[in-house]
Amino acid sequence: MSSKAEPKDVHQLNGTGPTASPCPSDGPGREPLAGTSEFLGPDGTGVEVVVIESRANAKGVREEDALLENGSQSNESDDVSTDRGPAPPSPLKETSFSIGLQVLFPFLLAGFGTVAAGMVLDIVQHWEVFQKVTEVFILVPALLGLKGNLEMTLASRLSTAANIGHMDTPKELWRMIAGNMALIQVQATVVGFLASIAAVVFGWIPDGHFSIPHAFLLCASSVATAFIASLVLGMIMIGVIIGSRKIGINPDNVATPIAASLGDLITLALLSGISWGLYLEQDVWQYIYPLVCAFFMALLPVWVVLARRSPATREVLYSGWEPVIIAMAISSVGGLILDKTVSDPNFAGMAVFTPVINGVGGNLVAVQASRISTFLHMNGMPGENSGQAPRRCPSPCTTFFSPDVNSRSARVLFLLVVPGHLVFLYTISCMQGGHTTLTLIFIIFYMTAALLQVLILLYIADWMVHWMWGRGLDPDNFSIPYLTALGDLLGTGLLALSFHVLWLIGDRDTDVGD
Repeated sequence: MSSKAEPKDVHQLNGTGPTASPCPSDGPGREPLAGTSEFLGPDGTGVEVVVIESRANAKGVREEDALLENGSQSNESDDVSTDRGPAPPSPLKETSFSIGLQVLFPFLLAGFGTVAAGMVLDIVQHWEVFQKVTEVFILVPALLGLKGNLEMTLASRLSTAANIGHMDTPKELWRMIAGNMALIQVQATVVGFLASIAAVVFGWIPDGHFSIPHAFLLCASSVATAFIASLVLGMIMIGVIIGSRKIGINPDNVATPIAASLGDLITLALLSGISWGLYLEQDVWQYIYPLVCAFFMALLPVWVVLARRSPATREVLYSGWEPVIIAMAISSVGGLILDKTVSDPNFAGMAVFTPVINGVGGNLVAVQASRISTFLHMNGMPGENSGQAPRRCPSPCTTFFSPDVNSRSARVLFLLVVPGHLVFLYTISCMQGGHTTLTLIFIIFYMTAALLQVLILLYIADWMVHWMWGRGLDPDNFSIPYLTALGDLLGTGLLALSFHVLWLIGDRDTDVGD
């Protein structure tokens, strides 16, 4: 009787249930014995157990593959009870409508946050500190990009951990929170310091003029802004992810947009206020500026010790620097474009639109990258199941028109670009921001730039996430910084090109730079 209980246990572990009739199998001599009466004898009982386990495993694999391939078409009859692990399959059971419905509100919230940031930049660009120390403009995309380098990466990492069941117990939850918060403080301080160096270098090379007080001002402003903004936004992200799991919403759909909804506004407001306050103390800069830099740098060992205690963040602490530093450099190039464009009186109106186009593109591609990463994590570890990442260079048709759930989400996110930007442009127009009249030709050029930016980003995300997964890299830690930085560079570059073309063709109704 004990030998008969073992097949039942095997079936339960594989989620297939007991089988009424015996299966064809191989006997001790590896010859087919299907349908033979000897198969059910006492000597064949052990063989029956092995055969049923094999069949159950095969069936379980086939059912899981079908679920992952056609997640949006599955129904309750396909949902077989299973103990395969803590990972719930619910995030993959999504239709285009459910994806759009969950993404829409956070997307609009994030967009209005970028609109507010654009209005703030449109105002502060006339402040004395921005006029006298123009390198502050170079810091804008680099520090606003921290939400992609750090907060969105944090949101993607915690969303994946929540979806696969690594935050279900209070002990696991607090361990993840403490380690990740300490990690982003380390990264924010270092990246803020490096961003200030990049701003000094990019500002010095074209003009050939170097100012020590301005360099210390940029360093103090950048480090303080990065540290405080990351601390505030990190706590907001943790609350959003925990809350979304409790109410049954996929964190991948809401966490990254909400990370950006207040991210741009908070970061830009902090940068403007801190740089202005420090600029007022320029008479005693040799005391104030170095003291601010030293204070935040002195906290680094504390955050390093806390981050090393968590296994989930220890590896990222050592290996996660390449993407955030390269992403900071890419965003700084976008900041150089912004500095040279906004400094020209003919294109002063571009300041209000830059955070909007950059933020929308970065938000949408971060959602897609986080979703693809979660999809891959639910099937194994990076580099193990290479069959999930067979494409090194996917075709655009595969990225946007295939029937799988990731392609469906790419279509939904791309279709949100035009209505979203129309709402944001109308909001800017109502608030009389940007020194730019929204003529038809301006809207056409702006929409073309926005659509091209998101199209390129979604395609690169499809390739990059799968490519990193195939190399054994966790896309949650490596892909989003690159993608959001590319979004900043593409958005700023395409927007500047649009303004230049509008100026060249003499669209006087646009009132550019009025």
